[in-house]
Amino acid sequence: MDDKILPMSKSILVNLGIVFLVVLLLGVLLYQVPAVKSQLNWRIDIAETYLRNLINPVGQIPTPLPQPVAAVTLSATDLPTAQPTAELITPTPGRTPTQTPRPTQIPPSINLGSPAWEKQTPNNCGPATLSLYLNTHNWEGEQGDISALLKPQTADRNVNVEELVYYVRTQAGWLNTEYRVGGDIELLKSFLAAGLPVMIEEGFHFEESYWPNDDRWAGHYLLLTGYDDTTQSFIAQDTFIGPDQIVPYQSVEENWQTFNYVYILVYRPDQTDLVKSLLGEAWDPDVNRQQALELAQSQTTDDPNNAYAWFNLGSNLVYFERYNEAAQAYDKARQAGLPQRMLRYQFGPFFAYFFSGRNDDLLTISEYALQRTPNSEEALLWRGWGRYRAGDYFQAIEDFQAALEENPFYQDARYALDYVAENP
Repeated sequence: MDDKILPMSKSILVNLGIVFLVVLLLGVLLYQVPAVKSQLNWRIDIAETYLRNLINPVGQIPTPLPQPVAAVTLSATDLPTAQPTAELITPTPGRTPTQTPRPTQIPPSINLGSPAWEKQTPNNCGPATLSLYLNTHNWEGEQGDISALLKPQTADRNVNVEELVYYVRTQAGWLNTEYRVGGDIELLKSFLAAGLPVMIEEGFHFEESYWPNDDRWAGHYLLLTGYDDTTQSFIAQDTFIGPDQIVPYQSVEENWQTFNYVYILVYRPDQTDLVKSLLGEAWDPDVNRQQALELAQSQTTDDPNNAYAWFNLGSNLVYFERYNEAAQAYDKARQAGLPQRMLRYQFGPFFAYFFSGRNDDLLTISEYALQRTPNSEEALLWRGWGRYRAGDYFQAIEDFQAALEENPFYQDARYALDYVAENP
């Protein structure tokens, strides 16, 4: 009897082994499908993020460290920053568009129509929203074309405004693009009334938590394609939620403040005079920043506990290289309380603390940013500069190399490595 059972058991084991190998092979093959790989990696990343924050809980952004009476002032030339170079990305040929007349007045409602909607892949609202925008100009591409150059790693959680503008200028050079800050609702409406969709970056709240005590705040992009004064709302193309979302003016204004009221315009060359006329003095970036600075300053006066007003004030001061004042404004923002993910998207505090000589604060906030977003190439870069200034050269090099591994196109990290090699 035992002689008959044993061969049958071996047969079962062999069959189970074959089934296991087949399933394993199918799994490996499925993982090679980009959509499957992206979703699986995203789920793994979510699990790792939750586990990491469960083991090592991170609270709010640390408040400023005590400062000596006399602050050290450093020149901006102490650390020149590299800019992206066109040699990494080849421009594409253009085309000749048709003329669009400018409306003589702003009507009570406008609907410019909706581009074919594209749901964002994980961590990809910037490239996905820009893809929608470019498709309003008959661009032939999709979000993956943009993210392949701006954020090669799916886990990269941020593409900033400058990177998006850079992409348009190098990959859709037959179009013009500008970004400005300090916008308002009426300005957005004037763009739309003139036939110009406009892209904004704003604060956003998730419906679910990604770690214990998650405040659920994150940055997000929207493409506005219409408005209606009757309902006091915009029509927004949201790559996370869906097309043609109705978003109240008040919600836009409140959420938009967290990103200094920034907006991006992509338009045809023959629309340049139209854009200039709509922007007025704000066509000049320096004038625009001064206006934004004054707006932020007035908002800090109206509400001294408004963390976003202080943060925007700091960012506009950084633009003018007024680093000591900027650092003090960021101090106020940190004391008032900022969202946990704030330093994932905006990096003015790194500049301010570095150039005002407050290296301990630079290291503190860059460490915090990396606890929240370990793969942030910007936080890795600035922690590296903080370590370099502290004399930890080898650790600085490790950070610069790690930043470059996260984004091989990150020119500031390449520059940092070259700089440290020449100045050990």
